[in-house]
Amino acid sequence: MRSLRILAVAALITGGLHGCAPRSEAQAPAGPPPVTVATPLQQEVVEWDEFTGRFEAVEAVEVRARVGGYVQAVHFRDGQMVRRGQLLFTLDPRPAQAALAAAEAQLAQAEAQLELARARFARSEGLLASQAVSQAEADADRAGLRTAEANLAAARSTVQARRLDLEFTRVTAPISGRVSDRRVDPGNLIGGGSSAGDILTTVVADGPLHFAFEGSEALLLKYQRQGANGRPTPVSIRLQDEPDYRWNGRLDFTDNALDGASGTIRLRAVVANPQGFLRPGMFGAARVAGSQAYDALLVPDSAIVTDQTRKVVLVVAADGTVTPRPVELGPISDGLRVIRSGLSATDRVVIGGQQRAMPGQKVTPQAGRITPAPGRSEAPTVTVAPAATATPANALPSR
Repeated sequence: MRSLRILAVAALITGGLHGCAPRSEAQAPAGPPPVTVATPLQQEVVEWDEFTGRFEAVEAVEVRARVGGYVQAVHFRDGQMVRRGQLLFTLDPRPAQAALAAAEAQLAQAEAQLELARARFARSEGLLASQAVSQAEADADRAGLRTAEANLAAARSTVQARRLDLEFTRVTAPISGRVSDRRVDPGNLIGGGSSAGDILTTVVADGPLHFAFEGSEALLLKYQRQGANGRPTPVSIRLQDEPDYRWNGRLDFTDNALDGASGTIRLRAVVANPQGFLRPGMFGAARVAGSQAYDALLVPDSAIVTDQTRKVVLVVAADGTVTPRPVELGPISDGLRVIRSGLSATDRVVIGGQQRAMPGQKVTPQAGRITPAPGRSEAPTVTVAPAATATPANALPSR
C-alpha cells in the first residue's frame, strides 16, 4: 500500500511539471496556405466551329436493267470492288435476239421496196418526157420513192433499237467503286427501262467522300469571306469512337440558298479516303477553321471563377498576395481556355487550391505547369505540385 501511494504522488508531480511547460514549446501557428500557380501557356491557336454531319459518296448509282427479262446469271461477289463497264448481271438474251432478227428482216424488206420505188420513178420520168404517162402518175411514183426511203430509215432505226435491247441484256457497272449485295437471284423476272424498274444492286464510288453538314447564316458569311481571300477553308473530322480529329478535308461546296424554315444552309467538304475506311452514311463531328492561326494565352477552364457577371482568374503577386483579374474568354483549344484579354504571359495564375486563395491575402505559391491535351476539348492536362492538389472552387472566394 505504501508503494502505491508513492507511485501516485510521483505521477501527480510529473503531470504538474508538464502542465507548467513554457508556451514556446507548443506548436507554432501555420503560415500562408499553399496553392499551385503557373504562367499561362503560350501557343498558336486556330479557332474552330463544330458541327455534326454525315459522310456521303461522291457518286452513288442504283443499278437497274434497261430492259426487262429473266435474270440468267450474276457475275460479282457481294461487296467487291468493280470497275466501270464490268459485267454484273446477264439477262436471257433470246427474246432480244428474236426481236433483232425480225427487225433485220423488216430492214431487208424496206431496202427491196426502195429499189422498186426507184425503178418506177426512173421509168415514169422517161415516159413523162415523151408524154406517154400523165403528170399525176409521175408524181405518184415520186411520192412512192420518198415513202420507201422513209420506211427504210424507220427499219434501220428499229434494228438499232433491237441491237441496244440485246446489248442491255448485259448489265454493267456504270461507275467504278464498291458494289452492294445482289437484290435479285438468277431466275427472277425483272422490270427495266424506267426509273420504276427493279433495283438489282447499288454501286458507290471509291476514293474521296463528301461530308455534308448545316451551318448558320453568320458562319456562311464568314466562310465566304475567307474563300474570297483565296484561302481554302480546312475541315477536321473525327468518328464517334475516335478521341481526336484525324480526318482532314476542305470546304468545297455551299448550297445556293438558305433554308427559310431553319435559317441554315447546307455545306459540304471533300475528305480523302485512301484506305477506303470511311463509308457513306457514317456520322462524324467536324471542326471547321473559323480563323487564321494566332498566338494566344491559355489556362485550364478550372482556373476561371465567376464574380457575379465577370469571369476572373486568381493571380499571385511577387509578395504572395492573391489578386482577382477580370478576363475575356475565348474558345476551348486542346482542352484549355483561350484568354483574349486580361492576362500577360508572366502572370502567375492559381491552377490548384483556389478554395485556399482569398483575394487580398497571402499564399505560399508552388510551381505547376499547364500542358495541352491535343484533340480533346474537355480534359486539359495540368501538372501541379503534390502539396497543392485540391478540388477547384466553383466561385470566387468571399472577401
